Amino acid sequence: MRIVFSSMTSKTHFYPLVPLAWAARAAGHEVRVVGSPGLTEITTTAGLTAVPVGEDVDLVGHMSAVGEDMIKYVRSLEFTDAALGTASWDHLLGMQTALTPNLFALMTPDSLIDGMVDFCRAWQPDLLIWEPLTFAAPIAAKVTGAAHARLLWGPDITTKARRAFLDLSRRQEPEHREDPFAEWIEWTLRRHGVEPEPGFDEEMAVGQWTIDPVPASMRLDLGLPTVGMRYVDYNGPSVVPDWLQKPPTRRRVCITLGVSGRDSGVEVITTGEILDAVADIDAEFVATLDAHQLESVPRVPDNVRTVDFVPMHALLPTCDAIAHHGGPGTWHTAAIHGVPQILLPHGWDTDERARLTEDIGMGLSLPVGKLTADRFRESVVRVLEDPSFRAGAAKVRDEILSEPAPTEVVGVLEKMTAARRAGRARGN
Repeated sequence: MRIVFSSMTSKTHFYPLVPLAWAARAAGHEVRVVGSPGLTEITTTAGLTAVPVGEDVDLVGHMSAVGEDMIKYVRSLEFTDAALGTASWDHLLGMQTALTPNLFALMTPDSLIDGMVDFCRAWQPDLLIWEPLTFAAPIAAKVTGAAHARLLWGPDITTKARRAFLDLSRRQEPEHREDPFAEWIEWTLRRHGVEPEPGFDEEMAVGQWTIDPVPASMRLDLGLPTVGMRYVDYNGPSVVPDWLQKPPTRRRVCITLGVSGRDSGVEVITTGEILDAVADIDAEFVATLDAHQLESVPRVPDNVRTVDFVPMHALLPTCDAIAHHGGPGTWHTAAIHGVPQILLPHGWDTDERARLTEDIGMGLSLPVGKLTADRFRESVVRVLEDPSFRAGAAKVRDEILSEPAPTEVVGVLEKMTAARRAGRARGN
C-alpha cells in the first residue's frame, strides 16, 4: 500500500504517529509524511520521508493577535459529561463557531489542503492516517477516494463536544441548524471539485476508523469503529546521559512541563516555588527545565537535578512518580512504565486526562488554578507513600501492553483498507 501520514507542525502531535509509520515501512509499504514545511526536519529526523506542502502557521501568534480572550476561552472549555450534557445550544454553537476558524482551519490552512490534495492526486495513496487536528487529510482522502483513519493522542474531546452539538442541533428548527465546521469542510471540498453528499459526512470529522492508543478503560465511549494500539514511546533524538545509567540510590521523581510547555510560551506553574516545595522530601527530583525556565528560579535545592532534556522512555522506568503538565506524550510514557502520576491540568484535553487518571486510581489531579506549593508537596508525598497509586498504575500498564503492537495494527489496516476498496468497487 501507499500510506500518507499527516500532522500539524508540532512534535507532541507528530510523535505518536511515528511508531505506526515505522511499522508500515517495515512491512513493505510506501510511506510519506505530508505536512507544512515546519514538519520536515522533525519528520526526516525520525527516519521518515517528508513531503512539505503549503505554508507554516503560528497558532500562538494568531491567538495572541486575536486577543488574550481567545486563549482564555479555549482553555476554559469543559468537556465533562456534566458540562456538555447541560450546555445550551448557544454555548455549543458558539464553541463550534469559535474553534472552526481559530483552531481547526488555522491548523489546516488552505495552502496545506491544496498541497496535500495535489500530492495525493499525483501519488494516489491507498490510506491516509492523520492526527485529530489535521483535516487536510480527510479532505484529500475524499477528493482522491482513499481510505483514511485518525490516530488519537488522548481523550477524543472534540468528537465528544461535536456529538453534544449534533444532539442539540437535531432539536432546533431546520432554519436554525447552523454547523460552522460542516460548512467549512463542504465549501473546501467544492473548491476541489467534489460535491458533498446530501447531509454532512461525519467521517470527515472522525475518520472512517479511529486508531486509539488510550487504554480501553479510559477511552470515551463514542460508538466509533476503533482499533486499539499499544503505545510505543518515541521522544525524538535521544542520548542517555551517564548519570542515568546508574541505578538511583533513593526514590526518584520526575518534574516536567514537557515540550509543549516550552514551545507554547505558556508558563503553567511557578517553577521556583515548586522546586522549593520538595526541598525537604527524601527523594531525588529530576526537573526538565531549559535555560529560559531556570531564569525565574533563584535557588535549586540540593535534592533536585535540573536537565535541559532527557528521554522520558529512559528516565521514567527509574522513577517512583512523575509530576507534569498533562501532555499526552508524557502521560502515555509514564503509563506504559507503570509510574504513578500527578497531573497539573490547565485546560483543553489536560482536564479530561487528569480526571480519568484520578478516577482510575493511578494518580492525582492538581489543577493549575488551585496549585500552591503546599498542595504540590502534599500530593508528591501522598503518591510516594500510598501503594494504591502504584497498583493503579500497574493495572493501566498491563492494559496498554495487552493491546496489539503497531506491527500488528498494520495488518488490521491492510484488511480494512482492502475491504473499503472492495466496497467502493461494488458501489457501496
